[in-house]
Amino acid sequence: METWIIWLIIAVLLVIVEVLSQMMWTLCLAIGCLAGLLAAIFGFNITWQIVMVAVISVVAFTVVVPVLKRWHNTTSRRANRDDRTGMEALLGRHAVVTESIYPDRLGRVRIDGDSWQVSAPLRSGVIERGEEVVVTSYDSIILHVKRVRV
Repeated sequence: METWIIWLIIAVLLVIVEVLSQMMWTLCLAIGCLAGLLAAIFGFNITWQIVMVAVISVVAFTVVVPVLKRWHNTTSRRANRDDRTGMEALLGRHAVVTESIYPDRLGRVRIDGDSWQVSAPLRSGVIERGEEVVVTSYDSIILHVKRVRV
């Protein structure tokens, strides 16, 4: 079997692994294998083919990875999406108090139609019904809030 066919098979397998695992280095190795394929086609011996694979793989890694990271960051910013889910998605959200929050008792707020038990810092005093608060943290299913300063 010709060595260029072997390099092609290895490159295709690495691309398949890349698609399934998204481990950027497999893509860089596949690019290196394509360089080995070209070296084989131009008649270089196996030693030079392996050197080409190694060198081009390292070059691909140093060039491709930063470019793809930059592209990913710009597309993520452009989409302006927030990947938080569950309780983490409530952090920083504003809510309206539906049941007054006393320093020693839990109160309630409404966020997106859901009623949540909340507590506030002792120094905040009583937070009356109808006031706006922001979620700062949570403990189990109890949200911790503070007043929104106007």
